[in-house]
Amino acid sequence: MKKLLVAPVAAAALVAGSVVVASAANADSGTVVRVIDGDTLVVSINNGDHTIRLLNIDTPETKDPAQPVECLGPQATEYLEGLLPKGTQVRLEFDAKRHDKYGRTLAGVFAPDGSLVNANIAREGLGIPVQFDGNIKFLPPVEAAYAEARAAKSGLFSDQVDCTIPARLAQTTEALEAVATAEPAATSANAGAAAAALVTQLAAAKALRAVIAAGKDAQRAIYWAGLTATVTAAYLSTLDSKVSAAEKKRDETVTLQGTLAAAEKKAHEDRLAAEAQAAAEKKAAEERAAAEKKAADDAAAAEAARQAEAERLRGLPAPAPYIPPAPQPYIPPAPAPYVPPATKYTGPRCYAPGGKSWRPC
Repeated sequence: MKKLLVAPVAAAALVAGSVVVASAANADSGTVVRVIDGDTLVVSINNGDHTIRLLNIDTPETKDPAQPVECLGPQATEYLEGLLPKGTQVRLEFDAKRHDKYGRTLAGVFAPDGSLVNANIAREGLGIPVQFDGNIKFLPPVEAAYAEARAAKSGLFSDQVDCTIPARLAQTTEALEAVATAEPAATSANAGAAAAALVTQLAAAKALRAVIAAGKDAQRAIYWAGLTATVTAAYLSTLDSKVSAAEKKRDETVTLQGTLAAAEKKAHEDRLAAEAQAAAEKKAAEERAAAEKKAADDAAAAEAARQAEAERLRGLPAPAPYIPPAPQPYIPPAPAPYVPPATKYTGPRCYAPGGKSWRPC
């Protein structure tokens, strides 16, 4: 694990200072000053602070600015802080090479109870066994402790810690199974939501598969170093099976969404048509009712007028009895004067007095 460089203690004379620092760092005991991260701490040795890098154990990254904080990195730091609080007296043991390229002292650190801190960290599942420049003195106990962590499903092997590979696998497979075995949606909206959920879960599953299938990577090994080839193959097989089922469900759900959408569109159109028909029938019924009401109102008004007129007439006084006029006395017309018939006589005429009649003379 990459760590920050802590500069050597300054000295007036470089050669003399180097001898002092080397001698102090090679001492076999000191006092904890502070914990830097899960596998690095500062120890005061002969009144000088020295950065100690625990041998043969690597914990998740928390200090590298180029990398995100790794799974269980903070927990590894907290564990070491709890195991070796400030002021704790520790014993140091060294291997063939005592300093790394950053100037840190490489050592096995023993707690006051005599336990190897390097192995304690591995036993908690908070780090993985590693080698540094051929230093393997503490590798066997670290590997043994690491095996105990694997058997106990502790730390990085736990499926109860959200960020670990086992937990992520469990979460992913459970989520995939949940969406893949869900009851078919009853509406296109629900089908769309189900399809989107399947797409999301499939993306997460494929991303996890890529991580597991990538194998050990020097920069990210802490995530999957605990996976044996057999376990890795089993994980990949499980993921592939779940992904295949989820992809099938996704395709079925997309098809179902289209079918439901078409059915809902038709139902909507049918509903609109039925509503329009109902509205038209209602309007016609209202118009009929209005016409019938008007006719009834008119008839009632006419009847009321008739009854009113009848009542008015009943209130009038009885008419006087009819007395026909007396007949006029008969006066015969005056006889018409006698007009003798026309004659063809052209001789002399002798008229009677009054000149109205004559006779031939």
